[in-house]
Amino acid sequence: MIKISVSIDVSDLKKAEIFYVRALGCKKVRDQGSNMVVLSVENCDIYLQEKEAGTKPLVSSTVVRDYKRHWTPIHLDFLCENVDELVLKIVKLGGSHEGGESGDWGSIAHCADPFGNGFCIINE
Repeated sequence: MIKISVSIDVSDLKKAEIFYVRALGCKKVRDQGSNMVVLSVENCDIYLQEKEAGTKPLVSSTVVRDYKRHWTPIHLDFLCENVDELVLKIVKLGGSHEGGESGDWGSIAHCADPFGNGFCIINE
């Protein structure tokens, strides 16, 4: 059996924990040392890892961590019943709402956490 977990680098672990718990409804599972916390949402664990801006993600990398808004083709989707209500929580807790769309299939909101990590909110 394979289980998927998600790791998210952040520059402020406490702020990230508050954001993901209060805005997105994640549950704290445990602290994992002084620079990591494990959260859970439904069947997925999320590991928030505090890493300083400017540090290398890999020894061989020339790229360094940057917490300005960035894009990656792999991102999280959080499914919910009320997209508009969740977007209000996200913005209130320091995240951003970057638009969205809706149709007969439902609604999607494009968002980012306070550390530039993008994700989508989609109604179930």
